[in-house]
Amino acid sequence: MTIFSKIIAGEIPAYKIAEDADFFAFLDIFPLREGHTLIVPKVVVDKFFDMSSADISKILLFAQPIARAIERAFPCARCGMAVIGLEVPHAHLHLVPIDGADDLNFTRHKLKLSPAQLKAAQEKLVAQLG
Repeated sequence: MTIFSKIIAGEIPAYKIAEDADFFAFLDIFPLREGHTLIVPKVVVDKFFDMSSADISKILLFAQPIARAIERAFPCARCGMAVIGLEVPHAHLHLVPIDGADDLNFTRHKLKLSPAQLKAAQEKLVAQLG
């Protein structure tokens, strides 16, 4: 069981953005930028490209309205997407509001947002999904 499995199961609190039968989206609590969202499959798969072709297609379709909501909710040029896969052995997709390629530099210092700031970002993003 991974930390993401525990978040999906509700054993660890998270700032949930969306979910369906197959995927769960929540804010990264150590974001590169405000609004940085993670999307994970509910079934544990270690590597992103070990997911089935159907699930890779489905995760992108699940991500699409979230990416559009990120662009509406947070000042940015666009929503960037990254698959790194080194931090947690559970496939996940990063959606990050970006203004340039360096905004997806995962070696940069992460933001330290308060619970109130994370809750506000969650509410802002969820409101754009509705």
